[in-house]
Amino acid sequence: MTLALYRIDDRLIHGQVVVGWGQPLNVSFIVLVDDEVRSSDWEQDLYRMGVPPSIEVRFASVEEAAQALPAWEADPRVGILLVADIDTAVALAERAPQVRRLNIGGVHHRTGRTERLRFVYLTDDEARKLRALAARGVDVTAQDVPTARPVPVGEFT
Repeated sequence: MTLALYRIDDRLIHGQVVVGWGQPLNVSFIVLVDDEVRSSDWEQDLYRMGVPPSIEVRFASVEEAAQALPAWEADPRVGILLVADIDTAVALAERAPQVRRLNIGGVHHRTGRTERLRFVYLTDDEARKLRALAARGVDVTAQDVPTARPVPVGEFT
């Protein structure tokens, strides 16, 4: 298969990703794209602890991910790519034309953000960035779990 899910989730690797999405998709690998986590062995070890041994976990910076995306897309196994925030997703999409779809899975409350969906809080600038991605042809939807309806970006920004 390929990368079945490109997801923004500020919690990164956690049960909803591993079990909620990983099991129905039959995931074999997860790619966590985050410049800070990529440079921290300690944080990488913590994230690996939340994943069963049958699922490979890879860590990459944005630049490394942009270079490796063609190989990950060509991998016959099913994978998930995770980023923690909208800026990282935008940076990756700008460097890698393979990013054609983006799932907003969890962007939680923070000062300056307003609730758009029960699991998506955005600043006006973040909403603008998501609309800009969509205008460039990226299919941007919000969906916390696979059984929920994907909400198109225009309905929550």
